[in-house]
Amino acid sequence: MASGARVAGNLPAELTSFVGRRGELAEVKRLLAGSRLVTLTGVGGVGKTRLALQAAAGLRRAFRDGVWLVQLDQLRDQALVAQAVAGALGLQDRAGYAPAAALAEYLAGRQLLLVLDNCEHVVDEAAKLADQLLRSAAGLRVLATSRESLNITGETVLAVPPLAAPGAGRLTVAELARFPAAGLFVERAAQVMPGFALTEANMAAVAGICRRLEGLPLAIELAAARLPVLSPEQIDTRLGDRLGLLTRGGRARPARQQTLRASIEWSYELCGPAERLLWARLSVFAGGFELDAAEGICADHRLAADQVLELLAALAGKSIVIAAQGRGVARYRLPETLREFGQERLQESGEDAALRRRHRDWHERLARQVDTDWLSPRIAELTARLHREHANVNAAQDFCQTEPGQAEAGLRIALHVWLFYYWISGYVSEGRYRLDQVLAGAREPTVWRARGLLLASFLAAMSGDRGAARALLSDGTALTGKLNDPATRAFAAWVAGHVCLFAGDLTQATAYFEDGLTVLPAAVRGRARAQMLTSLVIAAGMAGDEERAVACSREIAELTKAGGEYIRRWYNAYPLWALGATAWRQGDLDRAADLEQESLRLLRDDRMGTTFCLEALAWIAASRHQYERAAVLLGTATGLLQSIGTTLDSHQAMAGHHRDCEHQARQALGETAFHAAYHRGLELPSGDAVAYALQQPPAKPPKKPPAPAVSDAAPLTPREMQVARLISGGRSNRDIAAELVVSQRTAENHVEHILTKLGFTSRAQVAAWVTASRPDGEGRLVSRSPVSGRLCPGGRVQASGVEAVPGE
Repeated sequence: MASGARVAGNLPAELTSFVGRRGELAEVKRLLAGSRLVTLTGVGGVGKTRLALQAAAGLRRAFRDGVWLVQLDQLRDQALVAQAVAGALGLQDRAGYAPAAALAEYLAGRQLLLVLDNCEHVVDEAAKLADQLLRSAAGLRVLATSRESLNITGETVLAVPPLAAPGAGRLTVAELARFPAAGLFVERAAQVMPGFALTEANMAAVAGICRRLEGLPLAIELAAARLPVLSPEQIDTRLGDRLGLLTRGGRARPARQQTLRASIEWSYELCGPAERLLWARLSVFAGGFELDAAEGICADHRLAADQVLELLAALAGKSIVIAAQGRGVARYRLPETLREFGQERLQESGEDAALRRRHRDWHERLARQVDTDWLSPRIAELTARLHREHANVNAAQDFCQTEPGQAEAGLRIALHVWLFYYWISGYVSEGRYRLDQVLAGAREPTVWRARGLLLASFLAAMSGDRGAARALLSDGTALTGKLNDPATRAFAAWVAGHVCLFAGDLTQATAYFEDGLTVLPAAVRGRARAQMLTSLVIAAGMAGDEERAVACSREIAELTKAGGEYIRRWYNAYPLWALGATAWRQGDLDRAADLEQESLRLLRDDRMGTTFCLEALAWIAASRHQYERAAVLLGTATGLLQSIGTTLDSHQAMAGHHRDCEHQARQALGETAFHAAYHRGLELPSGDAVAYALQQPPAKPPKKPPAPAVSDAAPLTPREMQVARLISGGRSNRDIAAELVVSQRTAENHVEHILTKLGFTSRAQVAAWVTASRPDGEGRLVSRSPVSGRLCPGGRVQASGVEAVPGE
């Protein structure tokens, strides 16, 4: 086909800019080079149609007989799919021929790309027709979009993800602008509010909008459309009701895309009754779920457990449920907007309270299992699961707080999970809040209430709230005295010991821990005894009592030897810390550093234990006159304590050593240098802080996408330069392949590499770049500025200087 000939087809002109998706565009083209049927799947509003049209536009010159779009969204009768395709191709009905047969005859011998858009509601007939046409027409390729795959032989499926959106954390304006989700919001915002730009003032709100909407393009565009009446900050605040807020789309959009709700209802209507029921019930989960939880919570007389896997697969196939593999387990989730829609359906059905109760019961059983199996070989698996289910455990506790009569169940959950969540994971503030809420409702004088009061005292002491800690300890101890439960009496002694420990009274703390060991029945050889000994070894280490620390360490090792590697590692770490602290007090600094670093390696997943190690390593560094290192380590420990929700003032047994260390470092470095080092440690991410303490290189941050610019060095290989010149001459990929005697796929790959290297999005930009450049003496291109005419080595022609035609 001559390069100047009109390209056949019926693709619509794009009225808005196409943002991001460079990787997906290249992947669609690559897949079409090797597969005759490529289906783009994804949740409604993710941008499947726009991506397909952009990719198809970029491939128009590769198909002699054109690229043809068939829009199936308004079709309601599956029997009319073939007629819709024929109509898009401009074919008249042929008497005596079935539409499919007529299409097959017409397409035979033609080289053509057919874009079947929105197949999900007619998927059976679309699949049947695509299969028939592909078998009859060797030159045909099909690019389909659907919320579920066509599921026929030869199909390649590409799941279209949402646009990359920022997570929580601080970003600069430039860093936020690199996220395609933010770029889309800003571009669409500028269309309704000319002059809108990303600034320091609005960037937090824009980031929040993109994060809450999970990078879903339709939702982001609908949010931007609200700017004439709401500020970005107001939009961000109101996005708790996504389905109510995002209701204003362009009139030219299909009806299902004019509101987010309509788009989701379209998906809901395509589901069968059992799929709709499971969708609604799955909305009870927060932060994802796994198959056993879905079966255990969602199945009943209306939905058999053995149906759940098949229905999950169906919902995943329809892009309603997102499945992800990780560490040997498949985990599922509903995108938040679809979960919100499912919750509405669940409330309408009257099942909401019953499902939330079943959800609570299932996660309470998980929490109890972690508690009872703490010293078993399974604990690593159980705590990993508990970590994954943190959001669901919180949702279960929310139910207990808000549902009348359920407070004691919430108290039980808190007491089952406290060691893993509130100590190891460092959720101290969360623990105090949960206990305050459920203790207010669980007023009966039970063992659970006594232990809840005592645990609340422990967490208050950890937070430095000594007044509250003493009051709660008094109430908890008084109630314990009325109960005939040795385990609760031992727990009261353990808490009292920690109230003293955090206040810096090591002697009294040690006495309480020893009392607790005496109170525990001799037959109790489980977690309670191991925990009492661990606390005693910490007190011994702080007091410099090596003999007691060694004796406790041996008994801990004996108690936990059957617990598997995870539990042995955790219980071994604190004795190592204690021995390191005693070695430091004795002046054996090399041994102290080795012990503390080994403890840190074992405790790096324990946030509270990590602060102990960072503190001790700072003291050791100061004793070695490594004052800058000591200041950095003090900063890292302080930062980690702040992230947990506590301060050094709540740990008086360590605070004195901290202050001595800080004083030495200030004196040696001077105020300016000390503050610089201290704040460097304060700002270190936890992973880098641990690496610094272990004297390892910091973890490499994830690579940022390269800036769309051309280097001063030769940006293109000689072959790519040859292809660029042919593009400048108006040659199609087919023409380039013929002239260079390579396959068309190779030519397409060269073109994609050129666009990527130069940071361009169209062939017209490449042509302008070549025209504005000349080769220098070393074979590099030296571009002339389109404004000044100056020679710019490796320079880039701004897109504004070129009238870019989409896809050409």
